[in-house]
Amino acid sequence: MRQFADLPTEVLFKEDLLRLGLSLGSVDSSGSPYQKKSYFIFSFDRTPIQEMSERENLRAPEEIALLGGPHGLRRTIVSVRLNPASPYRLEQDQEGYVLRLEGEPLCRVEFPPEPPHYRRTLRSGKPVSEIAPCIEWGYLIYLTVFRRCQYVGADQECRFCDINANFDQQRAAGRPYTTVKSLEEVLEALEIIAESDTRSQAYTLTGGSVTSILRGKSEADFYAEYAAAIEKRFPEKWIGKAVVQALPKEELWKFREAGIRIYHPNYEVWDERLFALLCPGKSQYIGRQNWMDRILAAADVFGPSGVIPNFVAGIEMSRPHGFASVEEAVRSTAEGLEFFMSRGITPRFTTWCPEPLSNLGSQDPAPLEYHLRLLQVYRDTIAKYRLNPPPGYGPSGAGQAVFSVSSFMDVLPPFLAAPLAVS
Repeated sequence: MRQFADLPTEVLFKEDLLRLGLSLGSVDSSGSPYQKKSYFIFSFDRTPIQEMSERENLRAPEEIALLGGPHGLRRTIVSVRLNPASPYRLEQDQEGYVLRLEGEPLCRVEFPPEPPHYRRTLRSGKPVSEIAPCIEWGYLIYLTVFRRCQYVGADQECRFCDINANFDQQRAAGRPYTTVKSLEEVLEALEIIAESDTRSQAYTLTGGSVTSILRGKSEADFYAEYAAAIEKRFPEKWIGKAVVQALPKEELWKFREAGIRIYHPNYEVWDERLFALLCPGKSQYIGRQNWMDRILAAADVFGPSGVIPNFVAGIEMSRPHGFASVEEAVRSTAEGLEFFMSRGITPRFTTWCPEPLSNLGSQDPAPLEYHLRLLQVYRDTIAKYRLNPPPGYGPSGAGQAVFSVSSFMDVLPPFLAAPLAVS
């Protein structure tokens, strides 16, 4: 805290929780209802379900809000990543929930309230929460319409990703995971949400990469069909976001014309050598230079502020190929931030925690120092180019941000809602 006094105290604990996970402790799910973890795309856990002896996966809240404590923490929303061996442990007491760090009380904790639609089912009997779960304290509806990825095997799968393995473990655990969510199911779920929900402001349309065809369609045609139907049924009700591969500009117009306003061509890691090693499928099918060129070209379709590539913060230091020092790793990603932000494109982060079912899962995460130094660079580079916080993520600022899988919104100045500048 002394070394990083220019950062909000809250982000030190948020980043540490995201990289290390937390132990669920004595949390009892039989009391007042709260929103439970939906496993909306990846596991985001530090231990597989079959090793959770206390069925933590069924009791865990989707997120937690950190409040008060000895450090006077402002309300801070953190995604829950389960790890029974974590030094952070949730406990239940007479007043609610408390988070302890190595046994000492750190702060009070609140769980997200269960949305009314989470108890409803579709005509097919599937729960609405399986088809259209909500994250970011209700701000975002997450539509993973294809729950697998066509990058398969060690020679294609991104090394840090467990989307395919997580699908298998969820099905083995009895969860009603649907491989491809039908368009009719998605629209029915959104109808139910629209009846009672007042918190959601955006939706993310995503799923695994499509390298050939899926249900007779290309990747762009498959996902754009959902976007067009959603926007036709619910015109401008939510901010539409799409997370797909870096596609040619002519394919991106299909999303723009369907009503998608924000495009996430997730780049994952900046370094050229690491991109090929850690994202082999993306490297083989599209290639690093082509990926970069397509990100820049996407600004002509969505406007620079509507193009937001993701970096998986921390994989730069993964063994055996990553950088050996924090300084080298931060310098590399800083180069990527400079490249994009100088062109008006503002990337974002997901804080990496090694998921055991992924290729890189059997190792420790990047040091906390790395994440904090990267947040400093992110904040300063945005300020250098006088950019607004990325749109579609809700408010920014410590105590205000709702984005839960990184602190990049927490470290930016308070901003109620970043505008979209679409060409």
